[in-house]
Amino acid sequence: MDLDLVDTLRSTGAARQFHPEPVGDEVLARLLDTARFAPSGGNRQGWRVIVVKDPAARVALRDLYLSGWYEYLAMLSAGLVPWAPVTDREAEAAAIANAAPFAEAGAASPGFAETLDTAPALLLILADLAALAAVDRDLPRYTLAGGASIYPFVWSLLLAARTEGLGGVMTTMPVRQEDDVRALFGIPPTVAVAALVALGRPVTAPRRLRRAPVSSFAWVDRFGGTPVSGP
Repeated sequence: MDLDLVDTLRSTGAARQFHPEPVGDEVLARLLDTARFAPSGGNRQGWRVIVVKDPAARVALRDLYLSGWYEYLAMLSAGLVPWAPVTDREAEAAAIANAAPFAEAGAASPGFAETLDTAPALLLILADLAALAAVDRDLPRYTLAGGASIYPFVWSLLLAARTEGLGGVMTTMPVRQEDDVRALFGIPPTVAVAALVALGRPVTAPRRLRRAPVSSFAWVDRFGGTPVSGP
């Protein structure tokens, strides 16, 4: 499928509902073959991928996902950005303590999280910590620079999926239960859980996305300075 690059960038949103047909091994191989050309620090290509096929492993992964998901919903409902590095920790703890109703609602009306194990394709994305030039490693704040060598690969994977008529979503929720995820998949301690990607043929067709204007986040010479004029 030939796609216009700009239109594709402006219309590749998260897809969480899929038609039931599986994503074949040849298709997954093509997607990974394209995604591997994503940029990474020093071209070290520190991404690692586990394609999760075993039904029991899928169910176990879903259950690990759900524990964090209901906490996420509870914090969102309380008006918080879930697990934001800068946040009110007491308000966060209070919200998490009231997560049970969200679990009950999920059981009564299953959504993406509750049916995660049925996604046509599940790819667990890992990061080889020895390959990451995490230049902010020793700063006294939350670190994020190492992800610059992993998440472009995930984005390339999602863009490549569009060429196959597929859609998907990246979620980092399994990171909340990293030790259990490590045990489930035999992941060594020098490799981190970075994301989970669900793929399939989306129920809803891609459409133009809405985002904040350029002037709301880009400035000239200083933070909060003269806004960059957007189109």
